[in-house]
Amino acid sequence: MTSTHHPDDEHWMRLALDLAVRGQGYVEPNPMVGCVLVKDGVCIARGYHHVFGGPHAEVDALQSLRSPDEAAGATAYVTLEPCCHHGKTPPCSEALIRAGVTRVVVAMRDPFPKVDGGGIRQLRQAGIEVTLDVLKADAEALLAPYLKRVRTGTPWVIAKWAMTADGRIATVSRQSQWITGAESRRRVHRLRGRVDAIITAMGTVEADDPMLNSRLMDADGTPMTPPRVAKRVVFCRRRLPALQSKLIHTADAIETWLFTSPLVDGERLAALRQRGARVFALDSDDPQSMVRQTLQRLGEQDMTNVMIEGGAALLGSFWDPTSGECLVDEFHVYIGAKLFGGVTAPGPIAGAGLGPIDLATKLALSQVDRFEDDVRLVYRRALG
Repeated sequence: MTSTHHPDDEHWMRLALDLAVRGQGYVEPNPMVGCVLVKDGVCIARGYHHVFGGPHAEVDALQSLRSPDEAAGATAYVTLEPCCHHGKTPPCSEALIRAGVTRVVVAMRDPFPKVDGGGIRQLRQAGIEVTLDVLKADAEALLAPYLKRVRTGTPWVIAKWAMTADGRIATVSRQSQWITGAESRRRVHRLRGRVDAIITAMGTVEADDPMLNSRLMDADGTPMTPPRVAKRVVFCRRRLPALQSKLIHTADAIETWLFTSPLVDGERLAALRQRGARVFALDSDDPQSMVRQTLQRLGEQDMTNVMIEGGAALLGSFWDPTSGECLVDEFHVYIGAKLFGGVTAPGPIAGAGLGPIDLATKLALSQVDRFEDDVRLVYRRALG
């Protein structure tokens, strides 16, 4: 059975979407999903997918009821089509049918091949009313990384940089610490703590000797455990990390993956592997080809979100100014309350740069935050 939207459907679905966000960083490669059970106009249960391998949102909501009988006759609001296959958990469609819900409102269908309309069919065949596409655009925005990986096999790419109010990422003498304040840097560590991989290049490794890990702190400065530990991915086009670098020194504790071109010194790879680094040999030394091959490999490893932590040259390799094609999906731009000036002071993206302005990558602003005198702008690449 199908049904039309009810006046309160968007209200309850928005609550379900707010719940879904709580799983960010914990549930990937699964999607973030929230569920609200409503009966006689009252919310009787809330649930969301807490952690990969744990109960899905629908089951989490049902399990929070004092008695399973309470769900009989209720409406379930779910941000993504209920699964209908046996994976790490049993099908959610069957759980809703057994619970006796009479209506299910779904924000969007799940394109995952093992679902892709199957959950909706099961519910309708059981005589349950199904309403689709309530706040669909909001659900698609929330699930964009998951949807990209399912549809293309590659992860969602996030670029982060800090720049001055006049657009410089370093002074003319290449000094860059610190452009932004402490709170901005804490937000970057939050981002590091929810992605699957942090991508950098040898220029940054040699210049900064970074750890590229998430060092989360609470308000009192106490260290916190991040939702996930990102793998560290290094593009090695001509050079390899030194054995004494922090990345290699800690490779046995934090996975460190080196993506190498045919130009690197192969004799040094054995020593790096012995220290714990994992090496992926690419068949090209063209920067954009290396990026494409690497993203495909990361997608094959079930990575959903990856972020770029590097300089202007690395960012430039994710962008083709000749065609205007950009391989970055989301941009976190931190603007510090400083001015550097200087015609030779670097900007965030290097390379040849654009000729015709009509090839410019178009962005859509999705979020604005202020941290003391810093501003964070979150953009997504505009479609179409």
